[in-house]
Amino acid sequence: MRAAVITFPGSNCDRDLAVAFERILSCRVERVWHRDRDLGDVDLIGVPGGFSYGDFLRCGAIAARSPIMADLLRKAEAGVPVLGICNGFQILTECGLLPGALIRNRGLSFVCRPAGLEVASDRSPFTSGYRRGERITLPVAHHDGNYVIDPDGLSRLEDEDRIAFRYLDNPNGSTADIAGVLNRRRNVLGLMPHPERAIEPALGGGDGKRMFEGFMEVAG
Repeated sequence: MRAAVITFPGSNCDRDLAVAFERILSCRVERVWHRDRDLGDVDLIGVPGGFSYGDFLRCGAIAARSPIMADLLRKAEAGVPVLGICNGFQILTECGLLPGALIRNRGLSFVCRPAGLEVASDRSPFTSGYRRGERITLPVAHHDGNYVIDPDGLSRLEDEDRIAFRYLDNPNGSTADIAGVLNRRRNVLGLMPHPERAIEPALGGGDGKRMFEGFMEVAG
């Protein structure tokens, strides 16, 4: 298995995600610069957290228009799994791979703490390692994690079982307590919590490890 992790100016979780891929999936990880145009022959793409372009304009707005994104869009449409975490989630909404948008937290403050989550769907490569309705804990660290979507869009997400995770104690005001969503094909997941920061007890918990282990089992 080969994976790619994209780095943008201002990314700060790219190495963390690459380490999680390497340790848990035992795969070769390509570190891809945002100005490159080809992700190569990969089985998994990671779009990491951070503050791409200093969150200028809108979080993820400039990164979504980086040269590498054209190939990411092609590969996602072809079925390659894509995992966007925190700023990566923002980028995936900005480029249109996922619906909705991420705006300033309801309390207008940066939130950094463990967050309780409910697994809302186990029907994806990234959530298959959990049970629907299971409660887990992953850390959050964001200033613009308030997920918003119009009522029709929310109805589609709910009807199509595309809400992946919900907050148990909403830290940012997200619509319907949404912490992560899937695309229609279910090969793209965006979420604000950081599974790559919860892969071993030394990091404070291991609930994130199961996301990568579940993916490995599905991918074979």
